[in-house]
Amino acid sequence: MATYHSGETAVQERAGLAAQARFSLGGIGETVPPVAREFLAEQPMIVLGGADAAGRLWATQLTGTPGFLRVPDPRTLVIDALPLPEDPLAGVLGAAEPALVGMIAIEPATRRRMRINGRARREGDGLRVDLDQVISNCPKYLQKRDHRTVGAGEAPARARTATSGAALSAAQRSAVSTADTFFIATASDRGDADASHRGGNPGFVQVLSPTLLRWPDYIGNAMFLTLGNLLLNPASGLLFPDWSTGSVLHLSGTARTVWDPEEAARVPGAQRLVEFSVEAVREVSAATPLRWSDPGYSRFNPPVG
Repeated sequence: MATYHSGETAVQERAGLAAQARFSLGGIGETVPPVAREFLAEQPMIVLGGADAAGRLWATQLTGTPGFLRVPDPRTLVIDALPLPEDPLAGVLGAAEPALVGMIAIEPATRRRMRINGRARREGDGLRVDLDQVISNCPKYLQKRDHRTVGAGEAPARARTATSGAALSAAQRSAVSTADTFFIATASDRGDADASHRGGNPGFVQVLSPTLLRWPDYIGNAMFLTLGNLLLNPASGLLFPDWSTGSVLHLSGTARTVWDPEEAARVPGAQRLVEFSVEAVREVSAATPLRWSDPGYSRFNPPVG
């Protein structure tokens, strides 16, 4: 039977949404239902979150031809892909030892999404994940996009480059400050990982400095799986995809929830704020052959002040 951990219940109670959270608990299961199995089989991308060998949390993505995500039984997900060599999780997910991972599959064209958490181990040229949690998510704040896959001549592997640092460059700060979507990886104090989506109108993520970001926490399903993890373990990782070029920006650091109501009141739609301190940056160009259309913004996105 699904339960919340102590960090999640503490945040739910502080937000005054414990009753709603108990109702939402029905959306957490341990197996993949048939309709979700079909959904996963249609996707060209899945986002994963986990810790590297040094314990830093990162979020990343794996892509493939639809069908590369398979559910051979209700408690198992097979991913016919591995991270690129330049990926910050390549070493962990390419090893034989199992790794705790959180995952989210989204379909921007229909605004459908689902989260899946478990233990991944390498199997051939892919991953086999034994599932612990299967979570239904609402489509709020997800921008509508269609995708296409470019050919080898349009995005040759030799064009891929990777850069690393400890702070955001000017170009990276610009990309983050105009993003409408990012993904966040967190983990409980026991290491159980989770990956989630955050979306809003461009500018909803504020770049306060080259090493400090802030974004609003909007109304959601009251589970507080992300903020509950952060209460117990501030380590976190962010993934900002460049939808038009296939490049990705990985950030690793720590995050905290800002509960000050006066601060939140200055940001339209914010119930509270989250601040992220950047500790490591990895940008990989031409990381995926997927290219996405311009967004159709969610009608739930609050305005950006």
